[in-house]
Amino acid sequence: SMKRVNRIWEHPLYREAYARIQELEQDREFCGHSAEHFLAVARLMRIYDLQEGTGLSKETIYAAALLHDIGRHLQYLEGTPHQEASAALAAEILPACGFQEMETKEILEAIRAHRSPEIRQEKSLRGYLYRADKASRNCLACPAEPACDWPKEKKNLEITD
Repeated sequence: SMKRVNRIWEHPLYREAYARIQELEQDREFCGHSAEHFLAVARLMRIYDLQEGTGLSKETIYAAALLHDIGRHLQYLEGTPHQEASAALAAEILPACGFQEMETKEILEAIRAHRSPEIRQEKSLRGYLYRADKASRNCLACPAEPACDWPKEKKNLEITD
């Protein structure tokens, strides 16, 4: 069941933050932070988990993916690093949606670390979130790719597994 994940999607704080991000990114030519991105990240994380036999909870994976960039609007508006802003919002949302203390702690840790390359190879929620977040971007098909400031070695310019 994905009951708790759907509660995240419907949570008023989540809906408000999501709407603000969509509004602020309306004219953004580069990668956005939409439901498509969040769900692509979740699905990639789930694949990594299944391939590596880690046995993570599907709801934990989807919760981390839905919440990892939800504070992006606060980075735009206030300059708060989005991983910190996202973790702060997630800390309010997760318990209200039925996530237990240990699950919440693991998800918050993954959100805070999702921009730290040193965790890239970890077979863990945070390692999967880091990798999936980067792999979810389809640079090879993006019309804004030539103007993107991501370094060439970070861009996804080929189809990989």
